[in-house]
Amino acid sequence: MTDKQIIGVVRVRGKVNLNPRIKTALKSLKLYKKNCCVIVPNKQSYLGAIKKVKDFTTFGEIDKTTFTKLLQKRGRLAGNKALTDDYMKKKLNIDIKTFVDDFFAFKRSLKDIPGFKLFFRLTPPKGGFERKGIKKSYAVGGALGYRGKDINKLVARMI
Repeated sequence: MTDKQIIGVVRVRGKVNLNPRIKTALKSLKLYKKNCCVIVPNKQSYLGAIKKVKDFTTFGEIDKTTFTKLLQKRGRLAGNKALTDDYMKKKLNIDIKTFVDDFFAFKRSLKDIPGFKLFFRLTPPKGGFERKGIKKSYAVGGALGYRGKDINKLVARMI
């Protein structure tokens, strides 16, 4: 992973019998429930937390098209209202596409949208997770850990 990238993290496993340290790391990443997703910059502070929860999440580099779809279809404001272009134009004077370009250029962050929830609630993936399930790493055919650009395919199936 290079320095100028955006990472998408999806929680795959639930909360039964969790170690308290892992529970706090998941809470700091705002991954409260199974099938939640957060988008974070590739910074050392986030990478430490991601490394700690790698046995409960899957992560990789997210691209602009997937992030745009995520904002349009699963972006929520306070009160569980959908994020719309009208709201973005009213509050920030830009549309979602321009915001995504600025976000990937590190000129804006998700915190700039007033009232925006910093996590995305997703559905379970269409077709299920990988063949070996949610207890093995992605490298051996499971669903956990680092998956690189393949995170975009998973998130697209979960939107």
